[in-house]
Amino acid sequence: MTTLNSEQLLLVTRDARGVVTLTLNDPARFNALGTEMLSALQQALDAAGRDESVRVVVLAAAGRAFCAGHNLKDMAANPEPAYYQKLFAQCSRMMLTIHKLPVPVIARVQGMATAAGCQLVAQCDLAVAADTASFATSGIHYGLFCATPSVPLVRNVPAKRAMEMLLTGDFIDAPTALAQGLVNRVAPAEALEAEVEKLVQSIVNKPRVAVAMGKALVYQQRELGMDAAYQLAGQAMATNMMDAAAQEGARAFADKRQPAWKQ
Repeated sequence: MTTLNSEQLLLVTRDARGVVTLTLNDPARFNALGTEMLSALQQALDAAGRDESVRVVVLAAAGRAFCAGHNLKDMAANPEPAYYQKLFAQCSRMMLTIHKLPVPVIARVQGMATAAGCQLVAQCDLAVAADTASFATSGIHYGLFCATPSVPLVRNVPAKRAMEMLLTGDFIDAPTALAQGLVNRVAPAEALEAEVEKLVQSIVNKPRVAVAMGKALVYQQRELGMDAAYQLAGQAMATNMMDAAAQEGARAFADKRQPAWKQ
């Protein structure tokens, strides 16, 4: 099998709007999250986070699978606690980078997403799936409970639905993933790109600062009690309202015109 370097493992493209697309490009191994792929993703996500002209990140994949999770062959070949701890810490860091990125990350899921691949979908802020896509936290089939995938999974779907996926390892199809809240939209495979573009265009039309503040607030308040969540949300809205974009939006509303935002 041909070994791909980091630039080949992850294809990075960008358009004039500031939409960055990261394409997992290891189809022969079902885009597995090995150490090299994780490093490439980390580097690309860190770069996007530092670039204030980036508006949206789309996470896509080449081949029949979106992502099959960690490579069990590599894991079996390295039966050492230090290796496993380093691998899962590296993966968790990458997932948290998605969570903390100041722009929305959209998963474009064209094929199966299993184990840490399903985790990757759940960790993204938004997800659009082809109607032929499928999802599973399948580690339990091999004696490995999908513990780290459970973290975003239970924050996406109801607890009993998540537990069923985690305990059985069985696949759910795209319509079921949509009904349970794992993905936002499902489209025919040939219309997947167009459906993602609808979300992208809607987001890039909004002020970046409001989107960034909103993303951070939603995740912060979710972990708080009701009183603390309202306090934090009120502070966020007051700060947001002082931003030039919100001031222009309010004036535009009063004047019955479209806002003229400076992106």
